[in-house]
Amino acid sequence: MPGPLRELAVTFLRLGLTAFGGPAAHLALMQDEFVRRRRWVTAEEFLDLVGAASLIPGPSSTEVAIFLGHRRAGLAGLVLAGTCFILPAALIVTGLAWAYVRFGTLPSGAGLLRGVEPVVVAILAQALWAFGRTALESAWLALLGAGVLALALAGASPLLLLVLAGAASLAARRRPGALPAVAVPLAPLALAAPSAAGVATVGQLFLVFLKAGSVVFGSGYVLLAFLRGDLVERLGWLTEAQLVDAVAVGQVTPGPVFTTATFIGYLLLGPAGAAAATAAIFLPSFLLVAVSGPFIPRLRRSAAASAFLDGVNAASLGLMAAAGLSLGRAALTDPLGVTVAAASLVLLVRFRVSATWLVAVGAAVGLAATALR
Repeated sequence: MPGPLRELAVTFLRLGLTAFGGPAAHLALMQDEFVRRRRWVTAEEFLDLVGAASLIPGPSSTEVAIFLGHRRAGLAGLVLAGTCFILPAALIVTGLAWAYVRFGTLPSGAGLLRGVEPVVVAILAQALWAFGRTALESAWLALLGAGVLALALAGASPLLLLVLAGAASLAARRRPGALPAVAVPLAPLALAAPSAAGVATVGQLFLVFLKAGSVVFGSGYVLLAFLRGDLVERLGWLTEAQLVDAVAVGQVTPGPVFTTATFIGYLLLGPAGAAAATAAIFLPSFLLVAVSGPFIPRLRRSAAASAFLDGVNAASLGLMAAAGLSLGRAALTDPLGVTVAAASLVLLVRFRVSATWLVAVGAAVGLAATALR
């Protein structure tokens, strides 16, 4: 494998094995790896990729990984980066699905998360500080980001906030006649999914998850609502408890939360179902990034699109901050969590320790503390 592709494969396989904590944490890890350490892209370029990924359906952090692969090594890099980021999580989730089918329950991940979540809080704090200095270049954008943070905490739709923030930034530049020329394809794939209950087939399963990957924005909780309507209520393929367990597995394993699809596919049709569901839910992301990737550098050369993207970037920071506050409330509940988070922040900022190593050490600390207790 040529040098750039080999480097991409190794780096994204490692991230796929250690990227706990959901999309905001994944983006923080990528910022540490590709902006701060490797300098593959500038902070502004990275934020542009985050903003573009936020405006297309699918898992945003996975799409940023795919964008980065495309920037680094073209179409081959696009496929390799996305695949290597997804594959470790898909394999881990498949193993957990096998155990679930065999024993009827999930192994506990509480000890692992007890040490990892405080580290993720520190990584998010460092990333937000680094991003903020680049993206919030005016008091107006800082105010816009703060407003998005407040609305996100109140439960507003992330996609709506991104679009409104972009429009507000564009209006602030006094270009009332310009359209937000963000050239990313927002039209989802029109697919015929199964319409009646019955025994699932691999083809039907593929169509259900292809539709999900084409239309679902946001977190695993948005995916939960979508899949509940299709798989539990309409088709009757899953019970409520099975769906909740599937989303929980996506949350506690590293990598994309959308590997919930892998777990469900295995439950319904074994290894073939896991492979079909995984390929289907991520395929739209690869296609949308391949189509939209070439347009992103041009956006910055358009005054109207650049203004719109500035607002989207400020809103993305507000959404990341909301995710960080939510995670912080859950993770920093005892002296161990506070200590791990503070130590991780010092090691990140003062000694520039890799976030990947901090996640690994945090996992070990959490498992050891749980075993001793």
